[in-house]
Amino acid sequence: MDEKILSGKFLPVTEEFYSVQGEGINAGTAAYFVRLAGCDVKCPWCDSKETWNTNAAKITSVEDIVERASKTPCCNIVITGGEPLLHNLDFLCESLEKQCLSIWLETSGSSPLTGNFDWIAVSPKKTKPPLDEVLEVANELKMVISNEDDLIEAENFAKKVPAECALLLQAEWGNFEKANALIFDYVKKHPIWKISVQTHKILKIR
Repeated sequence: MDEKILSGKFLPVTEEFYSVQGEGINAGTAAYFVRLAGCDVKCPWCDSKETWNTNAAKITSVEDIVERASKTPCCNIVITGGEPLLHNLDFLCESLEKQCLSIWLETSGSSPLTGNFDWIAVSPKKTKPPLDEVLEVANELKMVISNEDDLIEAENFAKKVPAECALLLQAEWGNFEKANALIFDYVKKHPIWKISVQTHKILKIR
């Protein structure tokens, strides 16, 4: 890996954009998104496969990222991917904190945690399960559901997150109607869980 990236002062960025969070507890909230490249999970239903290839990303200085993020009217920054925890996020978080920005992480939790975040959303994947050390600090557990086996997995992961962690079930988009019916019935029987919907796809926004 490039020495600049290893230092954490430069990161491979697929895209940056100002939009509205589309899913999870913070859905509907304005945020500046920083989508980092690189992924070792590679879900077949991933809607950001362009992030898998780090070589196609722009190596960007953290200073430039922070400058652009701080110019938006909002104070929320979403670090997503790909799998952002493949990179050293310490310097990025330190720099964003100096601008009094709220930092949100979207991760599969499959790599060790770096950086300091105000909100950590963990979305476990079957191909590479999350580390306990990440689950133990999660603010949000968001399980993508396709079938009943996924619900069993969801309950297993729920045992490893803090008691105050938000528990969300989200239908796999490619199997939306069947999975959503399954989730709807499950949430009524197990009200500790909530439903998450990918509103950005319904509203057709980034």
